[in-house]
Amino acid sequence: MTAQQKLQQKLNQNMHICVGLDTDFNKIPEHLKNNSSPIVEFNKIIIESTYKEAAAYKINFAFYEKDGTKGIDNLYKTLELIPNDVLTIADAKRGDIGNTSQMYAESIYNNFHFDSVTLHPYMGFDSLSPFFNYKDKLNFILALTSNKGSEDFEKLKLSDGKFLYQKVIEKIVEWNKNQNCGLVFGATNSSELRENIPLIQNLPVLLPGVGTQGGSMEDVVSIFKKNNSNQFLINVSRSLIYADPTVNFATTTSQTIKDYNSLIKSLS
Repeated sequence: MTAQQKLQQKLNQNMHICVGLDTDFNKIPEHLKNNSSPIVEFNKIIIESTYKEAAAYKINFAFYEKDGTKGIDNLYKTLELIPNDVLTIADAKRGDIGNTSQMYAESIYNNFHFDSVTLHPYMGFDSLSPFFNYKDKLNFILALTSNKGSEDFEKLKLSDGKFLYQKVIEKIVEWNKNQNCGLVFGATNSSELRENIPLIQNLPVLLPGVGTQGGSMEDVVSIFKKNNSNQFLINVSRSLIYADPTVNFATTTSQTIKDYNSLIKSLS
């Protein structure tokens, strides 16, 4: 099954939650910390508690790379726990000169076997094209992010009156020859999302920033629904996986993602 098929299958079932596995040892429940492999055990329980309701899982490389080879081993083991019909996203934000980018693409897709990846477009088409050559994968390219620093560059106004992030969206549409491009658009930018939905067209959109960062799920869902689009993934990390610090966290996490999906369906 291609990445596109995995994603569309879930979206057609009105499932839009991407579970962010930004797993931090300091934040997992205390009773797991003495486990021989606490990160993997925590991830295992989170996946088992959410996979029936999840549209995707996003693994943030930084939370694993920081622990060296042990962390990379945890990443591999976590990937093995995710059901084959659920989209996996490598949150690695790659993008470099062509030859280096080719190596990154081979790492993400041939070594780790992720279905998709996050990329940054700062260095232009040739820095991303090796990823585009994987036609059965999905590439989520940063357009407008949810952090405050997005003001520094992404929202700069160009000489033609457009914002830089709008030019990026136009380029992503242009680059989407293999129908394997999507974009990242921060959920904290709901007014910009509403304004630019026509520009985004039918690209799948990954939306971080709901929950702890302050983005509104209701706003995001309403914008897409009013535009007759179901091509969106709402990433939820901390407010989902750390919803309960007690031994009952699996039950709480399971109920939380069900509540998110119920909310999304109610806004349809």
